[in-house]
Amino acid sequence: MVDADQTFVIVGGGLAGAKAAETLRAEGFTGRVILICDERDHPYERPPLSKGYLLGKEERDSVFVHEPAWYARHDIELHLGQTVAAIDRAARTVRFGEDGTVVRYDKLLLATGAEPRRLDVPGTDLAGVHHLRRLTHAERLRGVLSALGRDNGHLVIAGAGWIGLEVAAAAREYGAEVTVVEPEPTPLHGVLGPELGELFTELHREHGVRFHFGARLTEIIGQDGAVLAARTDDGEEHPAHSVLAAIGAAPRTALAEAAGLEMADRAHGGGIAVDERLRTSDPDIHAAGDVASFPHPLFGTRLRVEHWANALNGGPAAARAMLGRDVVYDRVPYFFSDQYDLGMEYSGWAPPGAYDEVVIRGDAGRREFIAFWVRQGRVLAGMNVNVWDVTDTVQRLIRTRAQVDTEALADPHVPLGSLVP
Repeated sequence: MVDADQTFVIVGGGLAGAKAAETLRAEGFTGRVILICDERDHPYERPPLSKGYLLGKEERDSVFVHEPAWYARHDIELHLGQTVAAIDRAARTVRFGEDGTVVRYDKLLLATGAEPRRLDVPGTDLAGVHHLRRLTHAERLRGVLSALGRDNGHLVIAGAGWIGLEVAAAAREYGAEVTVVEPEPTPLHGVLGPELGELFTELHREHGVRFHFGARLTEIIGQDGAVLAARTDDGEEHPAHSVLAAIGAAPRTALAEAAGLEMADRAHGGGIAVDERLRTSDPDIHAAGDVASFPHPLFGTRLRVEHWANALNGGPAAARAMLGRDVVYDRVPYFFSDQYDLGMEYSGWAPPGAYDEVVIRGDAGRREFIAFWVRQGRVLAGMNVNVWDVTDTVQRLIRTRAQVDTEALADPHVPLGSLVP
């Protein structure tokens, strides 16, 4: 029985951890809640780092999950700039890395997130090589993009995923020259496949972005500590004053691995393996957010989802499970992106090879449409582009797993809601 004598420890001060702490108090937990964050900033949301905040359209204070005074007001013991060096599962303790403080827990939540993958090429130690994951990264990159735009400078981006494309859009808005190097034939190939990836190629080319597909960076060339160019494995050399590594993120599992917790298969994205209640192989330890790999009943596989909505919903679900509530975490994956005048929302999971066809409803040429990834007449995923207030309906189509008439699905005159059984 949960009571005031218990201590719940949350390792990770991102959105998942902060929302878990909030939920524990909202659900009536009166024991100790300890939230350990390895950054010195209060918990914040990451989408603005590559969107509004990076563009200078949002203030710094707008990114924080709660105002600083909220934590003390709700009796959350917040430890900023602190790491956890080890978990002792037998003793049910965590040991801080800075001063060796040991804290006992009754329940432990690992919300350690992910970290940017690093370029393993010569020249990555140059001052002009950047990553984007943390607020401090975004603050630095804002200044870089502004200077590049002012001086007609060149930015080379390694990777045409969501971060790469959003930063490319921001850089062009600042006026910088941008080249994106991507080993796949289209942007977002692993998420959207070639059919919709080409849409983003055209969008960015219209705004002056240059793409170099089918290639990888092999060297960043510099002089006196400054970046001069970026070389690719096909012998091309691109002028560059700064380079952004946007080649994905890796789950931060070292702490969990050292504690002997079960890990998910790397083929499924790795991460800490959890059950439908977000419990790890140790029933007193849960995991949520980017680091957690959970079994999804809709898609029949494990998923590790690195998006805002998963942290927003996964943290509270884990908190309720820690309290003994009846929880099944089966949220449909969801994310959104803003690039130039294109806004989009994506729901579901349909990597290349998982679907038979892509059905378009609307006008793809005008970039006002909904795309559906379909297998055997069943909707696996949907992406609405500059079409709004349809996400709930798209997610209901995915959840029903019912076969739909693809001609009706493509016809904008047929109400989308009428296709939901």
